Amino acid sequence: MRPTGALHLGNFHGALRNWVELQYQYECYFFVADWHALTTGYEDTTSLQEHISTVMVDWLAAGLNPSVSTLFIQSHVPEHAELHLLLSMMTPLSWLERVPTYKDQQENLREKDLATYGFLGYPLLQSADILLYRPAYVPVGEDQVAHVEITREIARRFNHLFGREPGFEEKVERAIKNLGGRNAKSYQQLRTFYQEKGDTVALERAQALIQSNTRITVADRERLLGYLEGAGVSILPEPQVLLTATPKVPGLDGRKMSKSYGNTIGLREDPAVVSEKLRTMQTDPARARRTDPGNPEKCPVWDLHKIYSGEATQKWVVEGCTTAGIGCLDCKKPLIEKIVEDVSTMRRRGQEYEDNPDLVRTILKEGAEKAREAARQTIDDVRRAMHLRAD
Repeated sequence: MRPTGALHLGNFHGALRNWVELQYQYECYFFVADWHALTTGYEDTTSLQEHISTVMVDWLAAGLNPSVSTLFIQSHVPEHAELHLLLSMMTPLSWLERVPTYKDQQENLREKDLATYGFLGYPLLQSADILLYRPAYVPVGEDQVAHVEITREIARRFNHLFGREPGFEEKVERAIKNLGGRNAKSYQQLRTFYQEKGDTVALERAQALIQSNTRITVADRERLLGYLEGAGVSILPEPQVLLTATPKVPGLDGRKMSKSYGNTIGLREDPAVVSEKLRTMQTDPARARRTDPGNPEKCPVWDLHKIYSGEATQKWVVEGCTTAGIGCLDCKKPLIEKIVEDVSTMRRRGQEYEDNPDLVRTILKEGAEKAREAARQTIDDVRRAMHLRAD
C-alpha cells in the first residue's frame, strides 16, 4: 500500500480486512510502498515519513499481526530495487506502455508531471515486488488482475531467457541421484504421472519431496522443480491471482470513498466526528420528506448496511424505507452504532502503538530482516542465472 496518509473504511474493506484473514491462512508479506509513492509524488516528500508511520499504525490497528505475517517498508529491502533493475534489462518497453492504468492515470493526474521513467516503470517495480518473494498467490481485486498478468509474463520471459543452462539434463540426472535411492525413484514416478496424465496431486507430492530434502543444493532444488514441468529452471515462478471480495464502499456523498473526493470516514477517526458524518450522509434523493417512500438501491447508506448490518436489520431497512415506515435518521442509527464501535476499537488498538513508537520500529526492523532473508535467496538465484556471479 502506498503511504498517502491516514487510511479510511474504503481501504479497510477494499484490502485490509482480506489481509487480516489471509495472514492466518498463508505466509504473507505486507509492505508500505514508499518507492511507489515517489512515482506520482516525487516533487514533495516532506510528509513521507509521517505517512509511513500512520499507515503502519493503521495496519496494526486493523488487525495485521506481526507475529504471523511480515510487515516492512519497501525501501528497507534494497533487493526490490535490484530485481527491478535486472528485470528492466529484458522487459520490452511496449509491455509497460500498454498497462491499462498507465494512460488512465496520466489522464486523471494531468496536474502532475508524469513524463518520468519512474511512472512508466512502476508496473515493473510492482512485478519485482511480487516476484522477489516467489509467491504462490497475489491477493487482488478484479481491477488489479492486469498487473498480476504482466508479472506472470515477465516471469515467463525471464525463465525463457535465463532458465536454460548448459548441460541442464546432465545436471538434473546428478541432482536426482543426490535425492537418494528411494526418493529418486519416487521423484521419477511422480514426474511421469504428472507429465503423462496431468496428475496435479503427483506434481504437489514431487514438489514437497524436493522442498523437504536436505541433501541437495539450492541450485539442484531449482533444477528439479523446473524439470518437473518442463526442461528448464523456473527461477521466478508465475504467481496466481487470488481474487478477493471488494465490496462497494460509498463515501459520504455517494461516490466511491476516496481521499481525493474528501468523502471518507477515517479508520481511527474520532467517534463523535464519525457519528456526525454519518448523520449528515447523503441518502436517496427521492425522499425529500419523511413520508416519501424510498428505494434502498439508490441510497449509499444501504451499501454500508450491506457491509455492516445483519440480515434482520437489512430486512427492516428495506421494509421501512420502501413504505416510509422509518426515516433516514432511523435507518442510520444501527449503522452508526456498528461503525462507531468498529472505529473505536481500532482507535484504541492504534493508540497503543502510537504511545509506543519503539515497538513499531522494532516490528518494521524485524520484518525487513525477515523479508531480506527471502529476497536475498531470490536475488542470488537471479544473479546466478544471469551469470552475474562466478558460481
